Amino acid sequence: MALGPIAQTLIVVLLGLIAAFLLLAYATRGPYRIPGTVSSDPTLPVLELNRVRLHGKITGPKAAPLVIVLHGGPGNDHRSLLGLATLSDRYRVLFFDQRGAGLSERLASDALSMADYLSDLDALVDAYSNGQDIHLVGHSWGAILAIAYLGHRPDRVGRVVAIEPGFLDFAGYQSWEKRRKSIARSPRLLMTGLLAGFRSRQVTPIDPHAAEDYLVGSVVHAFANHPDNPYHCPGKPYSAPSWRFGAQASDVFWSDPEPNLEAVAAGVGQPTPILFIAGGCNEWTGPMLQTRHAQMFPNASVKVIANAGHDSVWDQPDETIDAIRDFLNRHE
Repeated sequence: MALGPIAQTLIVVLLGLIAAFLLLAYATRGPYRIPGTVSSDPTLPVLELNRVRLHGKITGPKAAPLVIVLHGGPGNDHRSLLGLATLSDRYRVLFFDQRGAGLSERLASDALSMADYLSDLDALVDAYSNGQDIHLVGHSWGAILAIAYLGHRPDRVGRVVAIEPGFLDFAGYQSWEKRRKSIARSPRLLMTGLLAGFRSRQVTPIDPHAAEDYLVGSVVHAFANHPDNPYHCPGKPYSAPSWRFGAQASDVFWSDPEPNLEAVAAGVGQPTPILFIAGGCNEWTGPMLQTRHAQMFPNASVKVIANAGHDSVWDQPDETIDAIRDFLNRHE
């Protein structure tokens, strides 16, 4: 019995899909490596506090004022911010990957709330500040977290440096999210996700989070490097490096950002001196937005770093660190 034209078409489509699947599987054959976390790599430096193993280190004199560096994401790591270690000639500088992120321990979703991040900061402050006021330097999401901590413990925070937070309230989040979605739905990002999905099946070393971390991290990097995203200067790639992305930490935050922004609201308007740093190339989360953010605080200023994108510490480290030094020195 001969097949009808509809059945023939369906068979051709099915065979085409099978062929495309096999071709993609062959073209993306691995293996693809991803760094292990502190749970599997005993050579990594660890800060063990709050019953959580955090990848991190401290540099600088023990008696000096403590500067805590907060990376972006949630889910990223502190690798691109290591240039801030030059501050250790005068400060005790603490770097760490937040829980569930970078090379730190992976945790269950219900242990990745804003309250958990603030609790970790409490533990770090108690362990390493010598009872002195601490300074926070946060990048992107890390700047949002810094302001949330300012609201949580205004009595312990001396100064805040906020490098390009994307939003500080729900209206700002909605505006940011609208633009993010327009980039995320582009064919370029969709193809990146498709290819990363195939590659993630062959990631080594294998741990319960490796495949998802590789997949989401690939898409996040492609998002930052997208030609429609001004996170990088024209004609240059977004080159800020990272070790490993924490997909679950990211998913938990973005699934419901409102509780996190409620915590941030307590920090907005605090009188603590705060410096907003903006990359001069970035017309999305750059000078205009950071000027608007500064207007939400009674004692805030803005510094624009020329020829820098979203991560000025990586793009223009000397100029950015000079601005941070000048700010901290002026308010001692």
